[in-house]
Amino acid sequence: MPGVDHCLQEAMTIPGAAGASIVDYTTGFPVATTGAAPNSDHEAAAAGTAEVVQAANSRSLFVSAVPHDLLEDLIITTAGGYHLLRMVQTEFDSRLVLYVWLDRVRGNLAVARRQMQRLADDLVAR
Repeated sequence: MPGVDHCLQEAMTIPGAAGASIVDYTTGFPVATTGAAPNSDHEAAAAGTAEVVQAANSRSLFVSAVPHDLLEDLIITTAGGYHLLRMVQTEFDSRLVLYVWLDRVRGNLAVARRQMQRLADDLVAR
């Protein structure tokens, strides 16, 4: 997939980024990974990412009644970090998610979210 490596390299320049991946959330397969992963296991992180996205997409609480109002991103906070999941919206089959794990002390949630939006958009434009 063109641009995946560049996307992850750019994701790692986000202040506080500890690791990043692109995940097929329908299968839990990590398309590409870089840096660290929670519990040092990129495959488990990808599977967890897929479960979270599938849960958010399938629950009426999180699905908007507004037509074409798609899930954009999810943020999970822990005492030590932020887990940001950004949907990669494509015209054909939107099943990828960009995942970035940030150190809470060094990271800035607002900055990271904006940069991830740009990266996801750029990934599709390639």
